[in-house]
Amino acid sequence: MLGLHKKDFNLLLIVVVLAMLAPFILNPFPENSGLAQFNAGYPDLMQKFVIFGIFAIGFNILFGLTGYLSFGHAAFLGIGSYSCVWMFKLLGYSVVPGILLSIVTSGIFAWLIGIISLRRSGIYFSILTLAFAQMSFALCYSVLSNPKFNLTNGETGLQVYNNDPQYFRGEGSPNVPHFFGMEMNATHKMELGGWLFQFNTGYYLCAVIMVLAFYLSIRIFRSPFGMMLRAIKSNNTRMNYTGLNARPYTLAAFVISGMYAGLAGGLLSAVDPLAGAERMQWTASGEVVLMTILGGAGTLIGPVLGSGLIKYFENIFSKINDNVLHSWFSFMPDGIEDLMVTLIHPFVGKGWHLTLGVLFMLIVIFLPGGLVEGGQRIKRLISGKKAADETEDEATQSTPAE
Repeated sequence: MLGLHKKDFNLLLIVVVLAMLAPFILNPFPENSGLAQFNAGYPDLMQKFVIFGIFAIGFNILFGLTGYLSFGHAAFLGIGSYSCVWMFKLLGYSVVPGILLSIVTSGIFAWLIGIISLRRSGIYFSILTLAFAQMSFALCYSVLSNPKFNLTNGETGLQVYNNDPQYFRGEGSPNVPHFFGMEMNATHKMELGGWLFQFNTGYYLCAVIMVLAFYLSIRIFRSPFGMMLRAIKSNNTRMNYTGLNARPYTLAAFVISGMYAGLAGGLLSAVDPLAGAERMQWTASGEVVLMTILGGAGTLIGPVLGSGLIKYFENIFSKINDNVLHSWFSFMPDGIEDLMVTLIHPFVGKGWHLTLGVLFMLIVIFLPGGLVEGGQRIKRLISGKKAADETEDEATQSTPAE
């Protein structure tokens, strides 16, 4: 169905179910429960899950298929964000023009940067992309914030003001970002017993776009173009000896990946109409690398899982403080309670990076294929299916869809 093999269609169906039912799946504990701290079913966080999932899916098309590791993909995320906000300032709060411009501008910048960066490979390519991203950050943070032609508003960030023209904004149109009149921040709340479920317009728009982006990535992976990218990763030198020029293929993958990043940046501004230079920093580029590796580079669903894992740690574990820890261990004697809090304290709150670092080390050492490999191992234990059988199935799926 939809031009996909059965296993690919089932994978797409899983992503659709997870995205649509996220408000329920991510709220397993009642609001008044002591474990409600671990609930992640609120709009702001769910939006981050799917938006950064799009970012990681696009990055995986470049890194997972070609093996070219970019350390500058956050530049396209930032360009997409600025483009979307400028559409709000000039045309109005409709998110459609902003998202479309984000994709186009990021694609143009990716093409320009790719032409130069792809003249080199390996670590030299990575350093070139990092240099371009840092130059972009410096431009947006200082140079382009010059009062004479303020395009980025410097460290304050670009936002919409009452005196902005907004030429196509109608009198009755919402005063916030909207999708054909549906306000992005509109949220319907539903209480069931002790549970509170929130259904947000902005989240579901982002979720639908992520599903479409995931479907497109499947088609790319299974297409002859995707097979060519795998050949580049496998042995680029041998391809050159056969007379095939690999650069147009890698440039196309770089541009597609950049457009995915621009789409994610546009959606970030669509749900929160503010664009700042911090989205272009090298740390943001490193984050998408971690997402892809943690989930499983070169796999289809891996980047989505990796992005969800990192954003969960960033937003849930970072909020666990000593007061929360004391409430968890209050049933213990005072001395043991204080000891437990002291032991766990470095791994939560501001120390959540330490927990993520330990987890990253364990996955790289014991699960080189990321979370996807871990899921495959569990599946083999349950079903008794041998690894060789799965390898054969994967090889069958790698042929282009009819």
